[in-house]
Amino acid sequence: MSKHQSDKQRWLETAYKDARERPVRFSTVSDLGIDALYTPEDATGGYEESIGYPGEYPYTRGPYGSMYRGRLWTMRQFAGFGLAEDTNARFHFLLAQGQDGLSTAFDMPTLMGYDADHQRAQGEVGREGVSVTSIDDMMRLFDRIPLDKVTTSMTVNCSASVLLAMYLVVAERNGVPWEKVGGTIQNDMLKEFIAQKEWICPPAPSLRVVTDMIEFCAKKAPRWHAVSISGYHIREAGSTAVQELAFTIADGICYVEDAMKRGLNVDDFAPRLSFFWNIHNDFLEEVAKLRAARRMWARLMKERFGAKSPRSMTLRCHAQTAGASLTAQQPLNNIVRVAIQALAGVMGGVQSLHTNSMDETLALPTEQAVMVALRTQQIIAEETGVTNTIDPLGGSYAIEALTDRMEREAMEYIRRIDEMGGMLRAIETGYPQREIAESAFHYQRQLERGEKSVVGVNKYHVPEEIPIETLKIDPVLEERQIQRVRKMKRERNSVAVREALTRVREACRSGENLMEPICEAVRRNVTVGEVSDVFREEFGVYTDPGWI
Repeated sequence: MSKHQSDKQRWLETAYKDARERPVRFSTVSDLGIDALYTPEDATGGYEESIGYPGEYPYTRGPYGSMYRGRLWTMRQFAGFGLAEDTNARFHFLLAQGQDGLSTAFDMPTLMGYDADHQRAQGEVGREGVSVTSIDDMMRLFDRIPLDKVTTSMTVNCSASVLLAMYLVVAERNGVPWEKVGGTIQNDMLKEFIAQKEWICPPAPSLRVVTDMIEFCAKKAPRWHAVSISGYHIREAGSTAVQELAFTIADGICYVEDAMKRGLNVDDFAPRLSFFWNIHNDFLEEVAKLRAARRMWARLMKERFGAKSPRSMTLRCHAQTAGASLTAQQPLNNIVRVAIQALAGVMGGVQSLHTNSMDETLALPTEQAVMVALRTQQIIAEETGVTNTIDPLGGSYAIEALTDRMEREAMEYIRRIDEMGGMLRAIETGYPQREIAESAFHYQRQLERGEKSVVGVNKYHVPEEIPIETLKIDPVLEERQIQRVRKMKRERNSVAVREALTRVREACRSGENLMEPICEAVRRNVTVGEVSDVFREEFGVYTDPGWI
């Protein structure tokens, strides 16, 4: 036993022995037990091997040498509702308030690959995001936005190939070369099958389309991130922090393997892979998760895939505060939750951040609510002083011990997934889905028993709520969009449309990269739904085994 261990044991048996302790289970939101005290012995790795310096392998302390002393994180508020011009106005409002990157929310029909005039879109057009059916909508959405100066994130998955093609054609029409277009499209289909459940085709062809986009962007749009490997929705579905970490990294492994099977050199595409994390309420757990993620990815890329470029080993990420943590009860409390979560993201070293608005559990955010959310980031950046030094919690015994533990437990999940044959096979057998469901059930039981607290819900509730203003979407907008789409379809060149769709269909069958045919299709006013229908016909439609 080392001196630190013996001293800690002595302390536990003397000074702490008779100390009063509250009658609760001391654990994280994910129910990882937390010790009363951490000492140097609890941080298992050596400094150089496990912690190191920012911008150097294993990147535990950050992917860049100067971190926020060199550049603050990108403040990227999620926005999208109504028609394209409505969201365009919100974009310009946010940019005027000091936001420096755009993040686009699409409505459910767009996300699921249906046009606004499709019967399945009824009642959903523009409701929870912006409605985009054709290149005309995309032109309106990014009107007067300098695409060579502002980076854009687009949260869309099964129809991502069409939306990316539209974005590139908008840049083309505005005279911006694809080489200068920067941003990210979520496009993480493996996560969809695990958690969010927005899909068109089965897992294997869906993975093929993602890899097509990785290959295409590596060659044609080198500043674009073709996939944002997303833990966010895994956590929102009820996973623990360790499961979010493990399943997300395992998804990343699957994408890298598939791209390399195609013959791509890992260092030609890995630098443009990015990650997207959920930042929940447990401050220390979230900081440790982000640090563990960087170290895991660096080691995997170097040791498993033989990456040579430091940029291939650096995990860069966007993060969003936890939507599932927001409450309809006492919604002003959400401002406090978001501030703490955002601070955890910053202390953990994110490169881009979205802060949820206090009203998002009730409706799409109002301008006032989204401005408060943005100001939260700006106050952290400008007033708290936490950006003055790099990785300020590095070396904390508690943080380092939690970082080590999360890495160990996440790597154990990845070992099991490898034994199953990889993440694609694990998803097909329902393994991650079951693990998440069990964790969600366990947490819900803890809430119901009062073992975990949600202020204003199962503790400190009040009998009456003060209503807050929420954003209302005028139903008239849906009819306007439907008529606009129908008019476009009547007036376009139908022969050119048929030819373009035939070209997409042939690429589906031949194995040719789909992105060039899709880009040509959207130039000819082919819609999101029409390309998606080709996917449905050629690749089939997926049904979750849990629904059968």
